[in-house]
Amino acid sequence: MIKLAAAETQSEWGDASPAPAAPEAEAAAARMVARVRLLMIISGLTTLIAIAAVAGVIGYRVYRSGAAAVAAADKTITLPKGARVIATAAADDRIVVTLDTGGAVEIRTYDLRTLNENGRIRFATEP
Repeated sequence: MIKLAAAETQSEWGDASPAPAAPEAEAAAARMVARVRLLMIISGLTTLIAIAAVAGVIGYRVYRSGAAAVAAADKTITLPKGARVIATAAADDRIVVTLDTGGAVEIRTYDLRTLNENGRIRFATEP
C-alpha cells in the first residue's frame, strides 16, 4: 500500500470527478424547477379551493337542517265527508295529500311548518 501525503485525499470511487455542468444545462434545469414549482402551487391552490367548497356545502346543509328541525304546530285538518286518503308525500317544505272524494281525485298541498293549505287540484272526467 502506498502512503499518501496528509494533504492528499482519495475518494472511494477513484479519481474520476464529474465534469462541471454546462451553463445551458444549468439554465434548463432551473427553468424546469421553476415550472415544477408553478405546477405544484397551482395544484395546491386547486386542492385548497376544492376542500373549501366541500366544507362550505357541508356547513350550508348543516345550517339549513337546523332551521328545518322546527316542530310544526299541532293542527287538525278537516277533509270532505266521505273522502279517503289515497297517498301522502312530503317534499322540502310541503306536504301533499291525495284524496278520493266520491269517485273524484283531489290533491291538496299544505305548508309543512304551519299546516295551512297552499293549493288544491281537482281531477274530473269529461262528460
